[in-house]
Amino acid sequence: MAHFFTFAKTALKNLTSKPVTTKYPDAPIDYPARSRGHIEIDIDQCISCSLCVRNCPTECLAVDKNAGTWTINRFDCIVCGYCTVNCPKHCLKVVNGHQKPGTEKQAATYQKSPEVMAAEKAKKEALAKKKAEALKKAQAAKAAKAAQAAEAKKEGD
Repeated sequence: MAHFFTFAKTALKNLTSKPVTTKYPDAPIDYPARSRGHIEIDIDQCISCSLCVRNCPTECLAVDKNAGTWTINRFDCIVCGYCTVNCPKHCLKVVNGHQKPGTEKQAATYQKSPEVMAAEKAKKEALAKKKAEALKKAQAAKAAKAAQAAEAKKEGD
């Protein structure tokens, strides 16, 4: 019974006093130099190699090379910076400041611009064409070599 009165006294005190915590400020804050902040990407520089995904300890990143998207689940991200260190194009960086808080768990998805997607597609098609031409050339050389060997064998008989 004594615990009830202690609890009631504390509850009444908390109901009648000002809150101990402060509201999250709407204005920008000067963050300390060593604050972690959040991860940002220059999506048009990204080559969708997925090294960031493989090095993320919390598995909060996803890359879709075909769609040209990069997704981060900010709720799961611990801002360790491994993705920024391992990015070969250095398109990822840790920025001071934090994302606006929300009421739901959300993932941020970034999409490459249509110009970059078109350039990547053209580059991929040119590479495929070059490979096909090299393969045809190698097959023709192999066929010529086989014909020459067959001709040499006929002359030897």
